[in-house]
Formats: sequence, structure tokens, C-alpha cells
Amino acid sequence: MSTTVRAFGAHDVRQPLVPLTIERRDVGPHDVRLDILYCGICHSDMNYVGGAFGPLPASPLVPGHEIVGRVTETGSAVTRHRVGDLVGIGCMVNSCRRCENCRAGQEQYCLGGRTLVFGSPDPAEPGAHTQGGYSEAVVAPEDFVVRVPDGLDPAAAAPLLCAGITVYAPLRRYGAAPGSRVAIVGLGGLGHLGVKMARAMGAEVTVLSRSDRKRDDAEALGADHYAVTGDGSAFADLANTFDIVLSTVSAPISLKDHLGMLRLHGTLVSVGVTTQPMPLDVFPLLQNGRAYAGSLFGGIAETQEMLDFAAAHGVSADIELIAAQDINTAYERILASDVRHRFVIDGATFGGQSPDPSGLPRAAARGRR
Repeated sequence: MSTTVRAFGAHDVRQPLVPLTIERRDVGPHDVRLDILYCGICHSDMNYVGGAFGPLPASPLVPGHEIVGRVTETGSAVTRHRVGDLVGIGCMVNSCRRCENCRAGQEQYCLGGRTLVFGSPDPAEPGAHTQGGYSEAVVAPEDFVVRVPDGLDPAAAAPLLCAGITVYAPLRRYGAAPGSRVAIVGLGGLGHLGVKMARAMGAEVTVLSRSDRKRDDAEALGADHYAVTGDGSAFADLANTFDIVLSTVSAPISLKDHLGMLRLHGTLVSVGVTTQPMPLDVFPLLQNGRAYAGSLFGGIAETQEMLDFAAAHGVSADIELIAAQDINTAYERILASDVRHRFVIDGATFGGQSPDPSGLPRAAARGRR
């Protein structure tokens, strides 16, 4: 029998999120159900609700794709998880499983169409759309649920399910390692984890920011260097310097200027989402044999690898824990750049409770590593 759970969602774009109830499907043979303990707030959630991606794919729409929870029920054929396990769900909850990308463990690039955790047609419920983590509980196939390792604070681990894997995957793919030089463009929710991940991989890390405002934050996060790009001088001063430039900002950047900072065979990677075009001149690519790439989040095995790496190296997000009733205020604060560096919703508050004050400093302190 399906279950009714409390949630927060939007009935239309550019409208506040409101309390509502949604139905969660029965647990099938290969499914797990988890009670949601924490859910991160991602800028992509805001893009859906704010209309940047067009009309809502479903109404109401419950966002949220950085989910940490506790398994409360498993299907008869489940082997990967047990009741009581601490687990996570990221951006997707299914894929075709047959195409060459899925077979390569890159389900995020599924050629048959991946199923996002919210806003996608749900193959398990014809005619229904998936609903996300701004809710009390969720049901998902066991092989799209990952284990949250011991040693990770559950609240501070939630943003790793999207932001963490989004920076980890391209850093690994393009060779962040001891002896490499990595530049992180922007120091927000993605950028601060980019600094932490690149440092943990052994790279020499420089933060590129338009102003000097975040210099102290970058140093506290472990960055080796900080460069201000607002006046343009850093592009000349740091020409031919980096192996990887990782752009985490949700706004257009000058591709020509940032490509010019790459040394031989270096790669500029965009992971921040912007709907605005960015002109690309081929000449900076020809110089030094440079490359320009994009990257989504990671596959399921890659996400588990990232979580294990994060636990082993003490990497987690710097967070501010909030009540579900404060989601709309959090959205406004994100737009005003008033967060360091990620909001996480306390799952206990979907029923109207306030977050436990004793949990706030614990989660925030353990996130800054």
C-alpha cells in the first residue's frame, strides 16, 4: 500500500514552496525505503522552481537530490542494504541500464534517459513523476542507493551526493593528483568542495574569485593560493599555469581568459549550470593543445567511491542546518550569496518541528575540514 508523507514543494514556477503531502509507492522486490534525515539545497533545485529550466515537469514538484536517510524497509530481493543502514540518494534513481554509458558505470549520461530523483516520469509508476528529498521518506531501487560510510557526519555528507560528486568526478577524470595544479573558479557550494577534494587528491590549489572578499575562506578551506580576477590582471599573471581549471559558478565566464591559464594539454571544465551562452574562440584551444569540457554528476559506483574517499580524507561540506519552514528564506539567501557554503534541511522538521539546536554547531563544525 502506498504511503502518504509530508513534504515541501511548488505548484508553479516562481512561486514559494509550501507544505503538502505526497504519495510514496509500495516497496517493490528490488526497492528500499528510507526515512530522510537530511536533504541539501542545490542551486539546481532553485533553477527548476525559479523557471530557469522552463515549466515545472510536474505539479506539485518536490525538489531535493542530496538525500541522507536511514533504511526502514527493504524489498524481498534486496541484497545491498539492510534496515537501519545509513544511506544516500543523489541526483538520479534509475536509468535504462542497457546502453553503453550505463554499462560503463556512467548512468548519469544514460542514452535511454536517466530518471532524476525529482521531476522525471517514474518507470515504477506509469503516469507519475518522481518527487525529491524535501520530504519525510522516499522509495528507490537498491542499486541507485549508496552507503554513507562511518566517519561522515550525516548532515554534512548530504551535499556530497550532488555537489561533492559533481566536483570529484572531473577532478579524478582529468588528473588531479600530487604534482598537478588545479584552479577552482568560485567558492560557493560547489567551489568549496572543489577546493577540499582537489587538496585531498594532493593537487596544488588556487581559488579564482572576482573579488578579494573570500580570501580568508579560501585559506581556511586549505587553498594554497588565491587570485582576484575582477580586474583581469590574474589572467596574464597566471597564464600557462594550471592542469585543470574547474568552473563552479552558475554564470557565464570568459572562456578565452580561463583557457589561457592552462598549461600544456590542460583542461577547462564547466560544472556550474548557466542557461546563458558563452562564446568560444578556437585559438586558445589550439595553443598548448588545451581542452574545454563539461561534466555532470557521477555514476553510482563513482559516487560510492567519492563517499569512501571523502570519509578516508575527512572531506565534507560546510553547512548551515535549517528547518523545512525556512526553505524559501534559504533560497533568497543563496541568491544573495549569504551562505557558507551549503544549506541542509533537517528531515525531522517536515512535520513542523524546529531543528535540534544542539545539532547545528555539531554539523557545521564537522563540515569544516
